[in-house]
Amino acid sequence: INDTSMGIIASGAAYQYAREALPDASFLKLGLSYPIPDLLVREFAAKVKDLWIVEELDPFIENQVRELGIECHGKDRIPLCGELSPDIVRDAVLGAEKKGAKPLNLPVRPPNMCPGCPHRGILWALKKNKCFIAGDIGCYTLGFLPPLDAIDTCLCMGAGINHAHGMSKVLGDGKKKIAAVIGDSTFFHSGMTGLLNLAYNRGVALIVILDNRTTAMTGAQDHPGTGVTLDGSKNIDIDMEGLVRALGINWVQSIDPYDVAMARQKVKEALEQDGPAVIISSAPCALLPSRKVPGVPLRVDADKCTGCKVCLAIGCPSIEFKDKKAIILDTCTGCGICKAICPFDAIGGDV
Repeated sequence: INDTSMGIIASGAAYQYAREALPDASFLKLGLSYPIPDLLVREFAAKVKDLWIVEELDPFIENQVRELGIECHGKDRIPLCGELSPDIVRDAVLGAEKKGAKPLNLPVRPPNMCPGCPHRGILWALKKNKCFIAGDIGCYTLGFLPPLDAIDTCLCMGAGINHAHGMSKVLGDGKKKIAAVIGDSTFFHSGMTGLLNLAYNRGVALIVILDNRTTAMTGAQDHPGTGVTLDGSKNIDIDMEGLVRALGINWVQSIDPYDVAMARQKVKEALEQDGPAVIISSAPCALLPSRKVPGVPLRVDADKCTGCKVCLAIGCPSIEFKDKKAIILDTCTGCGICKAICPFDAIGGDV
């Protein structure tokens, strides 16, 4: 018990926020939020003048306290929606507005896939084949942003395959070219059942598994396709193509996404199939330490560049546009995707 003019009952993360925001208050931290310890709560409430219940979302603990006949403050002042923070708790309890630094008004830089990311090549190939593309959860979700504009839907892990399956059943008769993209780790996590359902229920869609040999977006964790277990020991890496065939898919092709022309051709072939098709786009994440740099940074031949901006359409942060010409920065990994799509052969090695 500290200052008895204010007592706070909290649990979990909300307790830490309140403790940081109001260090002088008295606290009762609940280790069990249901049922609450009635006697302990009554004893604590009797020792303080004003009782506050700090919790996120619904007034779960607050309602239990009120059912004991104890008056308290809670969701009458603390936000019902969203996550709490020390500042939000302080402002709600004290009624004081936070005084902080003024915004710097820096230019907004939207999230983007890294230079050399292998996902760009296959997303470009899908877009040029005019597919509806159901997305999933991973780095490739960033493909929905301009200028790539390649992802049409995104819900949750594993939902992309199911979206494509459902649309193929509703539209039918090949009226729309339907594809879904899913990362290798997401596929192992929650995509296999969707692919099995697609095959078993005779859905017609192209599923692209983006195999970059890691779980890139959340910290490069290993998964069953990497051959490394949770404790770091070696094991067999699961044969992705064999697994896909075992789930009932007959048309399966593995491609190099940096070979953009081949990727477009394979996407076209896959979309012409009468049943489900799978393309495994295999190339390591550009951030993996084990990845070998494909080549030296590319350069733009200013004499050949017409300023058409086609190279900008892939959204690579290593490409800029200045004085009506494309410029490639030193952050370029030499992956060659921009070179492959340039209609004037203006991008190459040292020029």
